[in-house]
Amino acid sequence: MTETITLEEARDVIEAAEEAAEEMGLAMVVTVANPAGNLVAQHRMDGAWLASVSISRNKAYTAAALQMPTHELADPTQPGESLWGLQTTDENRLVVFGGGYPLEVDGDIVGTVGVSGGEVPQDMAVAEAAVDAFQDTME
Repeated sequence: MTETITLEEARDVIEAAEEAAEEMGLAMVVTVANPAGNLVAQHRMDGAWLASVSISRNKAYTAAALQMPTHELADPTQPGESLWGLQTTDENRLVVFGGGYPLEVDGDIVGTVGVSGGEVPQDMAVAEAAVDAFQDTME
């Protein structure tokens, strides 16, 4: 069993995400991190926003740090909810909107992916394509 995603696997995840982004006509940044949230690989497609470099990395970090997809943080971090203000902790690295996902093998997180460059539903769709491709290679 893989304990942490390899560079080769990370490249495959990025490739799958970029294919999905291209099909949608988007230029994005895709980041893959290990289970501790540390960078394994990152790629900025031609024309992708510079801000998406740090946003995608922080989405991958958040998915690792909290072991969950980042979109699941949207509701509980609203004013008055139990996690209000979470995004201001951990040196402002936590992202509370969609586009970051864990990558799992046999129920264990072996890495994460973060995608930025479109609207949140687009980031999520591209990241989900990357997760699906990763799962297909692990079967």
